[in-house]
Amino acid sequence: MKKIAMFVGLYLGLTGVAMAATGDAEAGQQKAAVCSACHGPDGNAPSDMYPKIAGQHEGYLFKQLKDYKLAAETGGEQGRVNAIMQGQVMMLSEQDMADLAAYYASQEMEGGSAPEDVIAAGKKLFVAGDESRGIAACAACHGPRGDGMALANFPDISGQHAAYTKAQLELFRSGERANDMNNMMRDVASKLTDKDIEILSQYIQGLY
Repeated sequence: MKKIAMFVGLYLGLTGVAMAATGDAEAGQQKAAVCSACHGPDGNAPSDMYPKIAGQHEGYLFKQLKDYKLAAETGGEQGRVNAIMQGQVMMLSEQDMADLAAYYASQEMEGGSAPEDVIAAGKKLFVAGDESRGIAACAACHGPRGDGMALANFPDISGQHAAYTKAQLELFRSGERANDMNNMMRDVASKLTDKDIEILSQYIQGLY
């Protein structure tokens, strides 16, 4: 618990740096046309290959866009590596990114559902973790309903497409995604089995 509190404090201390530009949602809507091809016009991605970003915390969205651009600028040595997104952000200014983040944060995410047969196991792992395997509870950072913490830049993962969540957990587990603060997600994901990831992904899809 002390370790979690320390990490939260660090995130809170960095919050003022996360949003250097003030986003304009109306301007962001005008700039979002190209984004809609994958994420849908309001951020509710129709394909589960892509994340729902409607209603996501503004600071988190801004950070991810900046991380994609950093990866593009450093050849993947830093930031968040994704070929599609790196191409999309290359010409975005910091103000463009702030405006897009403001627009999608102002939208409402469409809820999902979880299969009945994963709810009990998913809830147990999400809310309590697994002390015997050193797995921290997802709810410690993302909250019991998966809403995350905006001030700490912990994302809202509730209702997210199961396929997308599964893919991200696998990327954190392999270390291919490495833009998490202090290896927090990589540390958790490294202890998850394929079955754990499948159950958590489907359970999270039903949270709202």
